Amino acid sequence: MSDSSVMKWYAVRAIGGQENKVKTYIENEIARLGLSDYVSQVLVPTEKVIQIRNGKKYHKEKVYFPGYIMVEANLSGEVPHVIKSVTGVIGFLGETKGGDPVPLRKSEVNRMLGTVDDLAVQNENVAIPFIAGETVKVIDGPFNGFDGTIEKINEEKRKLEVMVKIFGRKTPLELNYMQVEKIS
Repeated sequence: MSDSSVMKWYAVRAIGGQENKVKTYIENEIARLGLSDYVSQVLVPTEKVIQIRNGKKYHKEKVYFPGYIMVEANLSGEVPHVIKSVTGVIGFLGETKGGDPVPLRKSEVNRMLGTVDDLAVQNENVAIPFIAGETVKVIDGPFNGFDGTIEKINEEKRKLEVMVKIFGRKTPLELNYMQVEKIS
């Protein structure tokens, strides 16, 4: 096996509003050319948004970074060229004109994927820093800056259900521990 096992995450710029289409095009092209060893994941980071229409709740996926697709790949040989020639792809993020695409830093990837470093999580298993009923401030995501009350704590998933008042109505948000901070 060649060094195709060395995978890094890259951000690919795509035409806004067509992220999912472009993701499918990339996947199909990689499969067609037999390059699947070099590209392990193609992701459009999304967040679940609850919309209320006619009193009914609808879950909708909203693209988190419009115009970007995350690709976990080993960009050797033809791979970057193949990805760049896919319909709807503008190019790689962070590449200089004619230079190589620049991989994302782990912290950026984690932020996009909504994951926290394993190390940080292991250390956190000791204690849950929050208690139900406590008021917290949302510091990340679309509701950044809102205050909310912790309704439920899901230890397994390390998530909090926070009730936030938005436009005078209470809305439950599912957030991870890193997305809120205590209001002292």
